[in-house]
Formats: sequence, structure tokens, C-alpha cells
Amino acid sequence: MFRLLRLIALLFLLYISWPFITKQLDNSDLHANFVSSLKENLEVPETISVLYDDIQQMLKQLGFQLEEMPLTQEKLNEAPEKKVELTPPTKQTFSIHNIELGNIKTDIEHNLGLAKRTSLNEYGVNWHAYHDNYHNFFMVMYDNNDQAAGLYTNQDLLTSTNGIKIGTSSKESVRSILGEPITKVQKGMVIYQLQEDSDNDLFLLDDAYVTIFYDKHENNTVTAIQIISKTMEDNKKDFYTESSPTLKEGLEYQMFDLTNATRVNHQLPILTWDDHVRETAREHSADMAENDYFDHKNLQGQSPFDRMKEDAVAFHTAGENLAYGQLSSIFAHEGLMNSIGHRENILRQDYEYLGVGVAFNEKSQPYYTQNYYAN
Repeated sequence: MFRLLRLIALLFLLYISWPFITKQLDNSDLHANFVSSLKENLEVPETISVLYDDIQQMLKQLGFQLEEMPLTQEKLNEAPEKKVELTPPTKQTFSIHNIELGNIKTDIEHNLGLAKRTSLNEYGVNWHAYHDNYHNFFMVMYDNNDQAAGLYTNQDLLTSTNGIKIGTSSKESVRSILGEPITKVQKGMVIYQLQEDSDNDLFLLDDAYVTIFYDKHENNTVTAIQIISKTMEDNKKDFYTESSPTLKEGLEYQMFDLTNATRVNHQLPILTWDDHVRETAREHSADMAENDYFDHKNLQGQSPFDRMKEDAVAFHTAGENLAYGQLSSIFAHEGLMNSIGHRENILRQDYEYLGVGVAFNEKSQPYYTQNYYAN
């Protein structure tokens, strides 16, 4: 409370002194730096946002252009002002955010700006995640020629030549349009038999592998799509990718981003990444991978809450999700969303923080631990 009163007093002093300050700041660069420093270092609570707005308005009247400062978490989660105008694909069956496989990275980022995150994936290249506070979320991977060789989204950014859409098309209608999904994938001399999985279907279209994911809890409607060029898939020699610290971190951040994109779909606040609880999650994943078990309780009988307390994570509510053996964070996340208990954790309103920890066993199979909490 004392800090809040000091902030109010400081802003009030700034407000009444501004005419004098502007006369002293003859150097425009110095003035810009002063304003920038003020914006970066003052935590402006909602209770004094009106005063801040008054100062901003006065500066604008003096001819200074200021970027808007986010004042509340709710403002951070607001939907973009303009809905994306989607057009049908011109060369392939599907496009995501008007992007098709083969599009050039420089053209994509000229239109959309730089990716919010790049992180290593199981194909040995980076997923580039584009979004606006997790609205209009999609990911692109690029090949050695900087052409789009992989696409993914779980939001309403899909257009097609056959009417398939996220959120409305059913599994039955997808199969009636695209035919029966494939059940085998060949890598070199090895043919992998795919398990029948009601959560997703795999199709070979336009020289690309297209995985369509379904939501069991929304009448088996399409919930996400992944498109990988056949060349990129063929270059991935093994079913699982050899583990590395960079891949581990990449899978962790990808699962975090997927979780927030899904929460935005359900009009929920986005979560904050927490390095501290990520270490708790990593330790449990590593313990499961090394000791060949899969359980919320470890071999010492500790629950997720015991482990978080032991690591001095302060919480009043918490939860944990586990996944094991999926090919990627995308498959792990979509699987969790089709499991009611895990889904409830992902979509719980009052969680604030999330840390994801990944570890690999001797077969390079990933173990995922998600630790959620609020304090």
C-alpha cells in the first residue's frame, strides 16, 4: 500500500510539473529516453490508470507519439482488433493463415513480423511460433532454402479447397472428403505400422503428410492440423529423435505455447512461464525416464504437491499433467486435451503459472510433466 501511495504521489508530481520539465528538456532524444524509462520502470496499477492516461494525453497534445502501455492482464488477453482475412489456398489443399508449404520465410515475415519464439523440434529444425498474445496462433518450420516445410495451428486459421474447417468439420465428414487415413509410414527400409488412434487421422496429400486432430469432447470435430512436407518427414530417419538439451527445451516451450493457445480458444487468461517449477517438472520427468515408471507419485511416494513444496514453490492451488511416448509436444498436447482430467487442468480458470519439464529414456522416448499453480 505504501508503494502504491508513493507511485500516486510521484505521478501527481510529474503531472503538475510537466510544463516545467518539457521546457528543460531541449534535447528531443533525451526527452524520448526519459519517457521510455518512465514507461518501462513504473508498474502502473489499474487504480491510477486514469492519471497515467491524462499524462499520455498531455504528451500527445505536445506532439509526442507514445506506444500504448499494457495496464492489466485482461488487456494483454484481448483479441486483436482485426480478424484475419483468410483466402482459399491456390496451390494445395490446405493453407494456414494464408500460408502454404513452399512459401518463402521473408515473404511470411514481411506480412506478419518476426516469430514470437523459435524452438527446436523433432525434425531437427525450429518451429517458428507466430501469434498476438496467443490469438491467431500458428507455427511454421522452414527447410534449408527458408521455405515453409511444416505448418500447424489449433485456431480458426485453416482454409481448404474442400470445406474442411477447424471447430466445425467432423471426423466423419473429413473421412468422407479425404478417404480412409493411411496406417503405415516408411522411413528408409523400415515400415512403421501406425496404431489406430481416434484422436487423429494421417493423410498423404499434395506430397505432404497431413495430420488432422479431433476433439472427443466437442463431438469429434477438427481441433488442430499439422502439415509436414514429405521431404521433411523422409529426412527424419527414426521414429523418435535422439535426445539433446536443446530438443528438451524446445519441446517444453512448444507445449507451453500450445497450452496458452488452447486457453485463448476457450476465453481463458494466458499462463506465465515459471522457470522454478519447470525444474520440479524436469526432475520428475527424469526420474520416470531413468526408473521406467509413469505415475504422479514417485518411487518415494511423493505427490506433485510434495515435490513442489520440497522445491519451495509457493502455491495455494496446483495441478500436474503427465504424458509419455508421443512423437512431439503437439501430439502430447492434443492427447492431453482428449483426456478429461488433463483437459480440466489445461482449462482451469484460476491457474496463473506453468512450467513444463521433459526428459528422454534410453529409447529417446520423451516424458512430459506439466506443473500448474496459482499463489
